[in-house]
Amino acid sequence: MSDPILKATGLTKRYGKVTALDHCDFELFPGEILAVIGDNGAGKSTLIKALSGAVQPDGGTIYLDGNAVAFGSPNDARGVGIETVYQTLAMSPALSITDNMFMGREIRKSGVMGQVFRQLDKAAMEDFARKKLADLGLMTIQNINQPVETLSGGQRQGVAVARAAAFGSKVIILDEPTAALGVKESRRVLELIQDVRSRGIPIILISHNMPHVFEVADRIHVHRLGKRLCVVNPKDCTMSDAVALMTGAMEPPEAVAA
Repeated sequence: MSDPILKATGLTKRYGKVTALDHCDFELFPGEILAVIGDNGAGKSTLIKALSGAVQPDGGTIYLDGNAVAFGSPNDARGVGIETVYQTLAMSPALSITDNMFMGREIRKSGVMGQVFRQLDKAAMEDFARKKLADLGLMTIQNINQPVETLSGGQRQGVAVARAAAFGSKVIILDEPTAALGVKESRRVLELIQDVRSRGIPIILISHNMPHVFEVADRIHVHRLGKRLCVVNPKDCTMSDAVALMTGAMEPPEAVAA
């Protein structure tokens, strides 16, 4: 097996007397979809925030491509190619699709107009946004300059995933991407996830939806009591087993225990 593209060893994070991460280990391999499941309060969100730079662990080490990294902020993680799509999508509803895709990454015009007058190259940004949406089969969106608030929930999620795929050169983290969507829109987002993976970008998928997890995941990281309990193959495990592991009703087999 190849080396992990993203790895963590012994991650620890405490909030007062509460230990959110308890010497947690984590591994994501190139080109895979790794699902992260766990009961509420298991520490999944803290793990993802540590991997994406949103929180700084008290102990442990994160490795990207075999090199130890330390993220002081989400911008640090984005700078090395780790993009996160949070459940809230982190979009500005009144701004256009293009503006949302380039928020904080705007392209300026070349020469004096860009350097001195700081004018944006709107045409270049629109072309880029249109291409990225087309790459992922999202050109049912007719107008690249329409406000995001005019889009359906599935289309908004699509724009958020397209933004992550456009700039996430190493890893994409998706936090509950189908939680607020109907059946048809969830189906499209699952197809999008597989499209992104087919382009060689590994994905971390946090989800409570077991059918979705078992449909798209290559491996399932089971998180319990602040650490990795085990990693299971969805082909060798049932949804009931996964829930039992997650809730503590079942102990992991020795072969897959963390």
